[in-house]
Amino acid sequence: MDMKRPVVAMALVLGFMMAAGAAGLEMPVVGTLAPRTAPDPKDDQWMIGCELLDRDFTKFAAYKDYLPQLGIRSIRLQGGWAKCEKVKGKYDFAWLDECVDFALAHGLNPVLETDYGNPIYKGGGGHDLSGGFPTSEEALAAWDRWVDALSKHFKGRVRDWLMWNEPDIPPMDGSPKKTPQAIAAFNVRTARIIRKNIPDARLAGLSLCATAPDFHEACYKAFGDDIKLFWRFIYHGYVPAPEESYGNVEQLKRLCAKYAPHARMWQGENGAPSEMSGDGLALHRIAWSEVSQAKWDMRRMLGDYVREIPSAVFTISDYFHPGRGVGCYGLLRADSARNVIGVKRAFYAVRNVATVFDSDVSRVPCRVSSPESSLQLWEFRRRGAPLFAFWTTGEWAWSKEKNGWAMAYRRPGDSLEKRPAVFSWPGAPLKDPVWVDLLTGEVRAFPKDCMVACADGVTFTNVPVYDSPCLITERAAIDVSASWTEEKGTGALQR
Repeated sequence: MDMKRPVVAMALVLGFMMAAGAAGLEMPVVGTLAPRTAPDPKDDQWMIGCELLDRDFTKFAAYKDYLPQLGIRSIRLQGGWAKCEKVKGKYDFAWLDECVDFALAHGLNPVLETDYGNPIYKGGGGHDLSGGFPTSEEALAAWDRWVDALSKHFKGRVRDWLMWNEPDIPPMDGSPKKTPQAIAAFNVRTARIIRKNIPDARLAGLSLCATAPDFHEACYKAFGDDIKLFWRFIYHGYVPAPEESYGNVEQLKRLCAKYAPHARMWQGENGAPSEMSGDGLALHRIAWSEVSQAKWDMRRMLGDYVREIPSAVFTISDYFHPGRGVGCYGLLRADSARNVIGVKRAFYAVRNVATVFDSDVSRVPCRVSSPESSLQLWEFRRRGAPLFAFWTTGEWAWSKEKNGWAMAYRRPGDSLEKRPAVFSWPGAPLKDPVWVDLLTGEVRAFPKDCMVACADGVTFTNVPVYDSPCLITERAAIDVSASWTEEKGTGALQR
């Protein structure tokens, strides 16, 4: 490593800071992002979770009116075999019809997942997460009949289908963990039935909880030629700092390109709680807040976006899991009666991301750079104007495991304090620059004297940054509302 370069870079940073003074931190308020209040009809990037209805942990009627206002087009639903077939041979799809019909009426795209088991059949598996596949001959035949009836019922209304959720989690009944071969075989069994009834169905396979490359590769190999059935392959993978996952994710992308070049990876479920969760599931032993949850969700969304990975947020509403308590991963706060009792900061933050990163955005080769290696810094274009997204993630630390320096990522915190940063771009200064905080939606005028033109482009100085995504762009590239409330900066929801 050339140790002179960081010293020179830091000198440049300090020089720019001194030249610009504090102007970059005293930016007049322009307004707030005018939020998207309907989904982008071209959106195939974002998905919001509407899971857990199959086990009655949430109530669709309690939160459905918020869905169109979030601005995300696809909603994830779980099919719930045990809820659909409470008496052998008799199917009740009315509860799913309510969700699917509402979605279609409001320009949303219903995505339907096929799970879980059904205890009315011997060897039918459990109705909850980790319940295990159906195993008996009778239960497998019943599963086939249910998938057949489900796909026929929703033909023409549901195009996107997901396979069994997180089959790599060890079953709660103590039976052996599913092998890659068993997972691939069950995926193919289900996919063939759906494709028979809906020839143009878009099928997503695996839906694995973990991001272990070896396990994913074993699944790909087990598919054989049937891998061509699948349009996307899903992973989840919860980590305290979203950026920690991308080492494995990049390997998963390479595996997908090798074994299924026709398909794409899909982050199909990720989110953070808004407090220390009582359900004992992902990220539950961490003291979260509404602020850190909102930052986490945005960093995951944009981390996926810059890597061209379709991305899901878990989940729209808190849920009540009998025996475990309230799972507070929702963008909406709910009580133990499953009623929505409040809107969290994450709702507005996620809506801000969906508002900006829509079909108006185009990806371009990233030419923006900073002397700070902890700064996530990305370049796009929106409505023909440059758009820069950035946030901080951690700091360099010595790694005994790697015997060298490595980025130590930090999970999002609760602080709203910003600090000044510098980045360069081989273009011209912006004409009417604005700085946008995606957490609050606030839009502020970025001082023109903090854009220093030089021979090889422009350097942006005194840019306010923190561990939450912000933007710099032309004012014309976004829709701005003149109203602004310092206390919330969120705008009102219509109920």
